[in-house]
Amino acid sequence: MSKKTVTVEQIGSPIRREKSQRATLVGLGLNKMHRQRTLEDTPQVRGMIKKISHLVRVVQEK
Repeated sequence: MSKKTVTVEQIGSPIRREKSQRATLVGLGLNKMHRQRTLEDTPQVRGMIKKISHLVRVVQEK
């Protein structure tokens, strides 16, 4: 059984954002515009995506 994954892409700049939002981006492995990461779909990752939903978009879910 393969684990579910979610691919996110950074679409917003962390400039003039709270430090916690910038730290969340780095926690997801994002720090430059249009960079994509495929992550394991866990409640923790979903919460991080929800917190910075204005800076990232979900590209693909498996």
